[in-house]
Amino acid sequence: MCGICGELRLDNTPADLSRIARMLPRLERRGPDHAGTYTDGPLAFGHRRLAIIDLSSRAHQPMVDPALGLAVVFNGTIYNHLALRDTLRALGYTFISSGDTEVLLKAWHAWGEDCVTRLQGMFAFALWDGTRQCLFLARDRFGIKPLYWTRTADALRFASTTQALLAGGGIDTRIDPVALQHAFTLHAVVPAPRTILAGVRKLAPAHWLHIDAHGQQVERRYWQLDATRPPEPRTAADWIEAVHERLRSCVETHRRIADVPVGVLLSGGLDSSLLVALLAEAGADEVRTFSVGFEDTPEEAGSEFFYSDQVVARYGTRHRRFLVPNHEVLDRLPEAVDAMSEPMFAQDAVAFYLLAEQVAREIKVVQSGQGADEVFGGYFWYPRIAADTGTPLERLQRHYYDRDHAEFLALVSEDYAGADHTSAWLAGMLAVPGAEEPLDAVLRLDVTTLIVDDPVKRVDNMTMAWGLEARVPFLDHTLVELVARCPPELKLRDGGKFLLKAIARGRLPEAVIDRPKGYFPLPALKYIRGAVLDFVRDILEAPACRARGLYRRDYVARLLAAPDRHHTRILGNKLWHLAALELWLQRHVDGHGTG
Repeated sequence: MCGICGELRLDNTPADLSRIARMLPRLERRGPDHAGTYTDGPLAFGHRRLAIIDLSSRAHQPMVDPALGLAVVFNGTIYNHLALRDTLRALGYTFISSGDTEVLLKAWHAWGEDCVTRLQGMFAFALWDGTRQCLFLARDRFGIKPLYWTRTADALRFASTTQALLAGGGIDTRIDPVALQHAFTLHAVVPAPRTILAGVRKLAPAHWLHIDAHGQQVERRYWQLDATRPPEPRTAADWIEAVHERLRSCVETHRRIADVPVGVLLSGGLDSSLLVALLAEAGADEVRTFSVGFEDTPEEAGSEFFYSDQVVARYGTRHRRFLVPNHEVLDRLPEAVDAMSEPMFAQDAVAFYLLAEQVAREIKVVQSGQGADEVFGGYFWYPRIAADTGTPLERLQRHYYDRDHAEFLALVSEDYAGADHTSAWLAGMLAVPGAEEPLDAVLRLDVTTLIVDDPVKRVDNMTMAWGLEARVPFLDHTLVELVARCPPELKLRDGGKFLLKAIARGRLPEAVIDRPKGYFPLPALKYIRGAVLDFVRDILEAPACRARGLYRRDYVARLLAAPDRHHTRILGNKLWHLAALELWLQRHVDGHGTG
C-alpha cells in the first residue's frame, strides 16, 4: 500500500521534477517506509512505500525493468500475484523480487491493456512504456484505491490524493457545478470522472487510461458486473453454500497475502464479526482485533463493545479497545478533514481516523467489513425500493435522494443552479444492460459506483492517513460477481443480508446476528448542539463561506434555526452536509487559487 504521483509532459520538454518534489511530501503518510523517484524524458514518477509484501529493497518503487523498457508505481495489493507469477514464468519471464509490483511489469509486457482483467485485488497504478512512449493508468473494479489526475495543454499529472495534485500547483480550484449537485443529492458521492474541483478528475473504477507523449488519450472500461440470474436455478441452500465457500476463501486470501500480520477492525456488527469467525474457520492463529468507542449521550450508546466483546470471547482474539472522549472528536475533526481527498458527509470518518491512529501503532494491515451492506442488501432503504413501483430512478428519488432538485435549487446560489444532472446521469447508469430486476440495477449501481465515494474512499483516506492498509474482502470481485446473480428477494429475506446471517448461524452469538442494523456510533457529532453547533455555525458564517457564495443564506439560516430537525431520507443531517463541504474547502482550497 502506497502513495503514487507522476507527470507526463505533452510539450516535448523534460518532466518537471520540481512538481514531483512538491507532491511527494503530501503522500508521506500513505507510505512512511521509503521514498523514490524516476524520470525518463517527458515522464517522471514519485512513490511513497508502505512495505507489506516483500519487505526488502528489491520491492522498492518506482520499479524499473531496463530490459523491457518499463517502469511502474503501484498502490494496492494483487491477491493472485503468485498465480500470475507462475503463468508469466511459464512464458519465459524472470523475477528479481517476491512481491506483487514486479508482476505488473511483466503482465503489461505479456498482455498489454488486457493485463488488468487478470488482476484480483485492489490497485491503482501508473506504468510507463519507454519503448512506446506511453503512460498507462489503471484502477481496480470497485475503486478501492484512488487515482486522481489533471490535464493541461502541457502535461498530465496524477496522484493518489487531491492534496498531492494541489501541492504541485496549476490546478483549477473552481467548484464544478455538476459535481456540487451530485454531492448534495447523493450524500457527498461525486461519480468519476468529476470531483468537486473543476481541475481535478479521477479515473473511474474498472477503467484504464492510456496516453502517449503527443497527448493522444484513450479511456476504457475493462469490466462490467452482471446482475442477472444464472441459467441453472439454485436453492437458498445452494446460494448459502456457494457464498460461504467463496467468502471464506477471500477472507483467507486477504490474510495470507502479506509478509506482516493482518488484523481486523471489529465494530461489533455482523460483517466484521463474520470476518473474525471465518478467519478462525480457515485456521488463522491469534487473530488481532481492534474496536473503538465514544462517550454515550442520553439518546444513544457511544460504543458497540457489548457486541464486539462477545465475538472476542468466543474466538479468543488478541483484542484492543480504544475509548475516545467526546471533546477529542471535535478537537481533531479538522485533522480528519485534512486527510480527505474529497469532501465526506459521513460523520464516522473521524471515528475511522482516530481508530486507525491507534491501530497503526501496533499493526500495518487490517481487514474491514465495508461493502457487505451494498453487496448483500443490508440497508433499510433497499426493501423500500424493492416494494415500490415505477422505474429504478423513480424509486431512488423517493427513497435515496438527500434532496429533490427543487430543494437543491433552494440551497445553492444562482451561479450553481442548473438542470437535474444527477437524475439524468442516474437514469443512464440504471439502464445499462445486465440487471434483471429494478433492485438488481440499484444494487449494481451502489456496489460499482456509489460505494466508491462512500464508504470505500472514507476507509482508504482515514486508514492511509496513518500508514495503515485496510483490506475489504466483501469487495473481492469474485465474491461480488457471485452474489450479484443471486435473486434480490433472497438477499432481503430476514430483514436483509440473509445470506450472511445464514452463514453466521452457529459461528457468531445470536445477539450479534439479530441485532438491528447499526452504524458507527458517534453521538458527539450526530446530535448538533452545544459545542458542535457553535463549530458548525462558525464555519457557515465565516467570511470565507459568505465570500464563496455557494449557499443561499436563507437556506443556511433555516437549518441553523433547527439544527436537528432537517434530515435526509437516509437519515443524514442536512446542516452537517453544508458545514462538512465548506470546512473541506476552507482547509484544502482557500489559499491555493489556480496557480
